[in-house]
Amino acid sequence: MATHLVRKLDGALEPFDSSKLVRSLKNAGATEATVVDIVGHIEREMKDGMTTSHIYRHARRLLKKHADSPVAARYSLRRAVLELGPSGFPFETLLGEVFKKKGYNVRVGEIMKGHCVDHEIDVIAHNDKELILVEAKFHNAQGFKTDVKVALYIHGRFLDLEAGGFEGLVPRGGKAQSWVVTNTKFTENAIRYGTCVGMHMIGWGYPSKGNVQDLIEEAGLHPLSCLTTLTGKEKETLYQNGVVLCRGVVDNPNVLERAGVTGPKVATVLAEANRLCVPFTAEDIKHDA
Repeated sequence: MATHLVRKLDGALEPFDSSKLVRSLKNAGATEATVVDIVGHIEREMKDGMTTSHIYRHARRLLKKHADSPVAARYSLRRAVLELGPSGFPFETLLGEVFKKKGYNVRVGEIMKGHCVDHEIDVIAHNDKELILVEAKFHNAQGFKTDVKVALYIHGRFLDLEAGGFEGLVPRGGKAQSWVVTNTKFTENAIRYGTCVGMHMIGWGYPSKGNVQDLIEEAGLHPLSCLTTLTGKEKETLYQNGVVLCRGVVDNPNVLERAGVTGPKVATVLAEANRLCVPFTAEDIKHDA
């Protein structure tokens, strides 16, 4: 079979690599039979110049036919997180909920006093063992990378907060950690510097375990934007009502009415949201495959 060229988001052309599609479908929990069917379908329709976005949308439409599983919603996780913008605050809220799920006390978007100046911290998470200060770098397009300048700034801020005593939030005998979490990727220099100074670098696909998608799926905290049963307008209305996660719909179904969702559609949305609230790990992928 001839190799076709596909167009990436940055406009560059590269040979179509079906193994990437296979991997993304399996990571979403698709069965082996479903993967074979979708990849074969897309390969038969492949043309030179087809965009990766088109391939994604096509695969997602095919996955939606499997209504007994939230695979289509999981497959769209990366783009769903990108849609949390433009302010980035929903991303901070999402990360805060992840830490709450892990048993931390959490504050989002608050000021901490350093030795020299005050600093705004996106997420402050602490328990009886440690204090974690999180800088959330949100981008609403995949091409952006968090660079070494960000890592340098965050480390400098951490040192100033350390000199100021972290407002007494570090437990006796405990430790403080500096995290940078992004929904896209890091430059190589950012990773090198962050690793060198002991900073926790969490991005999309980085590290191989414990990355952003792992944090979301293992906690069962998928963003509302993952839902395939809601329109863009309905999701935006829910954001305006403070609902960021699928869990928010499950815990308070009445918010759907405020977004104009009524009748039989309510049950459909809740069914999908409930399935996404179940923690999902690599073991689940092996089990479903």
